[in-house]
Amino acid sequence: MKLLNSIADLEAEMRAWRHHLHAHPETAFQEHQTAAFIAQKLSSFDLDVKQGIGGTGVVGTLKGTVVDSKVIGLRADMDSLDIQEENDLKYRSTVPGKMHACGHDGHMAMLLGAAKYLADNPAFKGVVRFIFQPAEENEGGGRAMLEDGLFEMLPFDAVFGLHNIPLLKEGSFAIRTGPIMAAFDIFDITIKGSGGHAAMPHTTHDPVMAAAQAISMFQSIVSRNTDPIEGSVISVTEIKGGNTYNVIPDIVSMRGTTRHFQPHIQDIIESRIKEILKGLETSMGVTTVIKYERRYPAVINTTKETEEAIRATVMLVGDDNVFTNLAPIMGSEDFSFMLKARPGTFMIIGAGMPRTNGMLHCSGFDFNDKILTTGASYWINLVQSLLV
Repeated sequence: MKLLNSIADLEAEMRAWRHHLHAHPETAFQEHQTAAFIAQKLSSFDLDVKQGIGGTGVVGTLKGTVVDSKVIGLRADMDSLDIQEENDLKYRSTVPGKMHACGHDGHMAMLLGAAKYLADNPAFKGVVRFIFQPAEENEGGGRAMLEDGLFEMLPFDAVFGLHNIPLLKEGSFAIRTGPIMAAFDIFDITIKGSGGHAAMPHTTHDPVMAAAQAISMFQSIVSRNTDPIEGSVISVTEIKGGNTYNVIPDIVSMRGTTRHFQPHIQDIIESRIKEILKGLETSMGVTTVIKYERRYPAVINTTKETEEAIRATVMLVGDDNVFTNLAPIMGSEDFSFMLKARPGTFMIIGAGMPRTNGMLHCSGFDFNDKILTTGASYWINLVQSLLV
């Protein structure tokens, strides 16, 4: 708790940074003003700054006073969402249809606070890199940074991520070793039949009926083809076809997502979806086209780094406020790409907000400023405990 008091002097500044970022949201790979703001702050702390990694990514490097080869990375995400903000705040979004509805504004402010503190107190051994990543929401900015050579141009031994979760006790932490967040795939399906008069369906090959059968049969994949202990989800989230009451259309399109933790479950789901569609072609006289895209792998925390992260949080908030057996989350995170390339762990920090403040990805969400110092202190504890 001592560190919380030490960084408390930065709280007002972190709030101001967070409110500025909240008011000026930018979506995936468009975070130009955000990146410039981050780079300017990091430069003002006398960090070595590299911009434009993976499009709009920014990395600040800080060397401790004791020379050592060990390098760790701390990552925050920068992008906002395509959501119209409904909050009545002095710092509400100034960009129509876009807002920070997932707390990335807070994540950036916490990491900036840690960077400033450590720049003023560099009595550690080794190197810290502060990673500000674009395009976490759907577009794979983590992968883009790796493909742009992040780990080649700036070597890392381990990487660490942090994300807020509302309704988890304010200022507490939660984590687990192994899979913590699910892999994320998407699919687009077109079913083409031959339409006709709705009163004479026997003269058609009905793509609406085929789509309905497909949606129902997809759920049998989860319930009958995969081990329920291993966890998976298939959700059809959009369906389009036809435009009037009495005409069976020629074409129906639909799209959706799948979630899973293990590669072999991912393989089963993709292959069974395609087999079901082929079966419908034979049984219902339609043709189908599917585009199945594997987007994010599962977030899998490595044991050693997770134990180190737990120690850093226990030092900060005590055993009673650190939950080390968090149930796996079906949501996804592209920090997974970094964890596939390097050891590391993804930590959850409790925002503790009441339901009236909104959940993640909600037009009424606002990051809880009360946890800014806690999150920044976690980063600082982690550095000071690892780089000794």
